Amino acid sequence: MNQAKNGDTVKVHFTGKLENGEVFGKSVEGQPFEFTLGASQIIPGVEEGILGMEVGEKKTIAVPPEQAYGPKREELVVEVKKTDLPEHIEPAVGEPLRLRRTDGDDIEVFVSDISEDTVTLDGNHPFAGMTLLFDLELVEID
Repeated sequence: MNQAKNGDTVKVHFTGKLENGEVFGKSVEGQPFEFTLGASQIIPGVEEGILGMEVGEKKTIAVPPEQAYGPKREELVVEVKKTDLPEHIEPAVGEPLRLRRTDGDDIEVFVSDISEDTVTLDGNHPFAGMTLLFDLELVEID
């Protein structure tokens, strides 16, 4: 049987879950997710989990933060005064915001906390520091 290897374009059905069982993404009801192994198109832990699978094979893998979105970096979490935000922004927890850095580059952050006077902004990926679980089914190898 043909096993998935680097360079193969594969189609995979997946369900991605947090450790508490909350589903954050899935393809099972839709079209399978298509990508090329070894092309860094998906997180490394999922790519490694698919290598060696055969068409029709199913498995569940746990992907640690180091193989997903990395550890949570506290230096990317900042607290700002609400008065420092532009007037048109009404922050809400979980809301993404695009900020312009002093060097002119834009960065995306999300609101992680709001107090009476401050807003906490987090530049980490929302899944940073988390182990992610994936139910995988290899549908096709091209």
